[in-house]
Amino acid sequence: MTDTLLDQAHAAMEAAPNDDAARLRFFERLAESELFLLLASEADGENVEPEIFETEAGTFVLVFDREERLAKFVGKIAPYAAMSGRVIADMLAGQGIGLGVNLGVAPSEILIPSDAVSWLQDTLSNAPAEVEETPEIISAPVGLPETLITAIDGKLATAEGMAKFAYLAGVEYSGGRKSHILAFIDPLPGADNALAAAMAEALTFSGVEAGELDVAFFAASDPICALLAKNGLRFDLPVPQIAEGPAAPGMDPSKPPILR
Repeated sequence: MTDTLLDQAHAAMEAAPNDDAARLRFFERLAESELFLLLASEADGENVEPEIFETEAGTFVLVFDREERLAKFVGKIAPYAAMSGRVIADMLAGQGIGLGVNLGVAPSEILIPSDAVSWLQDTLSNAPAEVEETPEIISAPVGLPETLITAIDGKLATAEGMAKFAYLAGVEYSGGRKSHILAFIDPLPGADNALAAAMAEALTFSGVEAGELDVAFFAASDPICALLAKNGLRFDLPVPQIAEGPAAPGMDPSKPPILR
């Protein structure tokens, strides 16, 4: 059985225990992964009751990043629900409940204490600040760490259809402030907040200090787009595929389907 992305992120974290960036990448991967939560009983609609385990290390629920891993751990038919790690963190935050991940069935097995679950939820819920400034000079991006470029690319790969593309560039505003800007071109109506939040997460989980990247939104007809195209680094967002039939289970993180 091949390693999962969560296995790989866990291995990198274990190999560098003093590397904050590796630890951040593991938490990012945990938040983005679809996880299978072991339930105490069959779900009632969207209401789920996780199986609770009391241990000397604290109170935990169990999640697995593959269905077969959950089945191997339980050894029998058991109810479970599939949802993203971010939804599970939001559900558990502040309740004194930690996460047992892939216990006994994978190299990425780990106990995540309740305070770490609350930290993850707080981190994911941080909203970026909104400011209004006028760009005066657009230049090529310079000096940004490769970890941030990789984080941006990874986040944009999940933003299917939310904008046509984006430019990363240097910017100087009318007040003299200099920064870098990630400009989304022709964003989908209503997608601004989600895109800004995703970029805030990219900053956080790449280990780069907040405030080193601004997010903006422009129509393709805006004159600034010519400068962005000339000087910026372009990222193409995935194009939505035409759906055939009902949506696949687990694709809407706000309404996680129940799997058995």
